[in-house]
Amino acid sequence: MRFFPTFTAFSVLFFPVGLLAAPALILHHGKVITVDKNFRIAEAVAVDDNGRIEAVGGNEQVLKLADKNTQVLDLGGRALLPGLMDSHVHPGSAAMTEFDHEIPTMENIDDVLAYVAGRVKVSKPGDLVLVRQVFITRLEEKRYPTRAELDRVAPENPVVFSTGPDSMLNSLALKLGGYSRDFKVKEGSAGRMEVDADGEPTGLLRSLGSNVKTPTANKPATPDDAHRRTVELFKDYNAVGLTTVADRDSSFKQIELYQKIRTKGELTVRMRPSPGIPSMSLWPACEKAIEEVIAHPLTKPDPMLQIIGTKVYLDGGMLTGSALMIDPWGVSEAYGISDPEYRGVQKITPERLKQLVEKVTAAGLQFTAHSVGDAAVRLLVDTYEAVDAEKPGSIRAARSSVTHCNFMHPDSITKAAKLGVCVDLQPVWLNLDGRTLTQHFGEERMARFQPLRACFDQKLIVGGGSDHMQKIGSFRSINAYNPWLGMWTAITRKARKLERPVHVENGLTREEAVRLYTMNNAYLLKCEKDTGSLEKGKLADMILVDRDPLTCPIDDLVNTQVLKTWLGGEVVHEVRRR
Repeated sequence: MRFFPTFTAFSVLFFPVGLLAAPALILHHGKVITVDKNFRIAEAVAVDDNGRIEAVGGNEQVLKLADKNTQVLDLGGRALLPGLMDSHVHPGSAAMTEFDHEIPTMENIDDVLAYVAGRVKVSKPGDLVLVRQVFITRLEEKRYPTRAELDRVAPENPVVFSTGPDSMLNSLALKLGGYSRDFKVKEGSAGRMEVDADGEPTGLLRSLGSNVKTPTANKPATPDDAHRRTVELFKDYNAVGLTTVADRDSSFKQIELYQKIRTKGELTVRMRPSPGIPSMSLWPACEKAIEEVIAHPLTKPDPMLQIIGTKVYLDGGMLTGSALMIDPWGVSEAYGISDPEYRGVQKITPERLKQLVEKVTAAGLQFTAHSVGDAAVRLLVDTYEAVDAEKPGSIRAARSSVTHCNFMHPDSITKAAKLGVCVDLQPVWLNLDGRTLTQHFGEERMARFQPLRACFDQKLIVGGGSDHMQKIGSFRSINAYNPWLGMWTAITRKARKLERPVHVENGLTREEAVRLYTMNNAYLLKCEKDTGSLEKGKLADMILVDRDPLTCPIDDLVNTQVLKTWLGGEVVHEVRRR
């Protein structure tokens, strides 16, 4: 059992009594989970007029600071934590996914075909029917809908079933996109068109744009629509305890929207964008794109809205069969893989990757690359090592990162920890996709899947994220952005519809899972001086929850309800009691 210091010690450890101005707010008689270096537990918190924490400690000591103007709130023994953080979301696409119509959850191929047929009914012949981010690992059949199946329900409409970097097209979409048996992938492209035994396209494109330029039946959204929907999404983030999020692969247009939302006083999450940049254009175009990021005024430190770095795509997808792996994927009907030596898709040459890393880290910005497979992770970490050898300390100083990092060779973990590389990882993928991945790769290879225990043991900083892409709603979204589900998964290693955990020895303790979404993310997102823990001088980003995440039955953790969320001492979410 873990020993926590007694509360009386906090009058000395946390603040000097008598030297502080009367606080604006005091929260007392709670279980204050500080997530400081020693993971201390306190009873009370005081917040000053500037929204920063003035004191943390025992009830008696903190309450002595109050005067007649101090708002005093009895927590009734409930747990108070730092505001949670998500290291990887896509608010722009997520907020607007269902602007035109609600998209049902699709559990099997029949659900997919029924949705396509429904969209055909409200479309004109020739209109594009687009299905995005319904991952085959989550379908009962664990495969793509076939070209013939899509043809059957949409004979007069092009259909693109797009999931991650890969897509399945029906016959009309293939024709409109110019994909025939004579199609040749451009030299230097990492893309691949799958063909059958007769050389005809199956409809499956890997890391190739669909090139189907036809209208859809969806109504267009105005800038005001995007503003309204994004604010709505941010409020839902607050409702599950999120106070800081990172927009990975952002755009300057999206960042401008965040600025407008902030100007109107409606920004209720701290935003850390990483603009996407081209990676395999001619170098002058790549360099220009990076320099535009470097020159942007929002790269200056700002607790509310700061560009922290850039993002590129190094390999394909784990959920679509194109992640770059050290060992061959293996022949698979589910993933449409027929080549026994196929190892996935590499999108950037080693030479170009080094150029990109050098340029970004020289400016002190965080470089990160979508790197899913263990070969992609190894290539990126080895590149960081080469750059660091030429400019020692530059990789650590820039908080250089690996995004996704699902499969990791043990050597990559050791090397990344030594270099000070950070990892932006999504535990919920294990819960959603662990069954299909285990069935495909087997127990031995799955030991390298999200090896959180080894990362924490070697002091590698890992931050928890979701890769939220579509829909508002923390459980119904793609991918689920509920951080309590992420914590529960990181601890239990349990996957949907799989009887046993996925290498439970790779799981975290509860304290470590909390750190994943607080202090670790604060460091990863370059805001640890202001947020990530409840300590004197930090911003009062706090959440009050309905159960103790450290002691509640483990399977209850995922049902945690956030009763109140504060951002800089201001309430941005509250459950109203009847």
